Amino acid sequence: MLFDTPQGFRALSQRSVVIFGMSGVGKTRIANIVRGDGWFHYSVDYRIGTRYMGEHIVDNFKTEAMKSPLLRELLMSDSIYIGSNITFDNLSPLSTYLGKPGDPDKGGIPFEEYIRRQREHRQAEIAAMQDTAQFIARARRVYGYDHFLCDTSGSLCEVVDPDDAGDPVMESLAAHSMILYIREEADHTEELAQRFDRDPKPMYYNEDFLRGCWAEYLKDTGETARRVDPDAFIRWAYRRLLSWRGPRYRGMAARWGYTATMAEIAAVRDEADFLDLTEVVIARR
Repeated sequence: MLFDTPQGFRALSQRSVVIFGMSGVGKTRIANIVRGDGWFHYSVDYRIGTRYMGEHIVDNFKTEAMKSPLLRELLMSDSIYIGSNITFDNLSPLSTYLGKPGDPDKGGIPFEEYIRRQREHRQAEIAAMQDTAQFIARARRVYGYDHFLCDTSGSLCEVVDPDDAGDPVMESLAAHSMILYIREEADHTEELAQRFDRDPKPMYYNEDFLRGCWAEYLKDTGETARRVDPDAFIRWAYRRLLSWRGPRYRGMAARWGYTATMAEIAAVRDEADFLDLTEVVIARR
């Protein structure tokens, strides 16, 4: 959905925006701002963790509980219930399931099991993105929302082909939504890396990229797969991920939509600011 004039998006009676970019650039912050002004907030990570990976997450919890004789007995007799309390603001159940590869004594999981879970996430993310159109319709039909914001996962660029003009996920999104990329600047890149260093969270990676990082890390450190510190590895991989994803994001924005900077997004305080920003990015394209 591209516009002939900067005012084109604002003139719509029903607006839809898909925001993408690295985790931490401000996607969910914008979603929370406009949600207060009557926009429907579609969180892709929430959809992944509830609709598509909910059973995997709960089964993982049960597997851990079965290691306790007390909990095993209660589970086998249906005396207790184990569930995932995932929310928009707390996606920890999904992150915990994805896990980190490495030493199990430090919370890691075997690398091939990690890859298996990564593949599950890929399929779930594609499905959740392809659900966007139906959620736009549901938001209007069921809840009466005129405006819709899709808050994507930071790994969107890994499940689409930025160079393919016929990519099915991006074609579907662009058919009914303004596509907005939030770009990190050089100083923000270091800020994101430092933030991740403080709280290294599991995430989805392109499999070829991930396998390359794993092989390189083992070679550089001399560690065996069984002895890798999980947090040390994903901190190391994250800085490479920033460089890997940047060109993919920019390719998507160039083909399908518009670009705003982290600084511009940080300056948005309400819906009016957001609509003003859409005019700026449309004029700049």
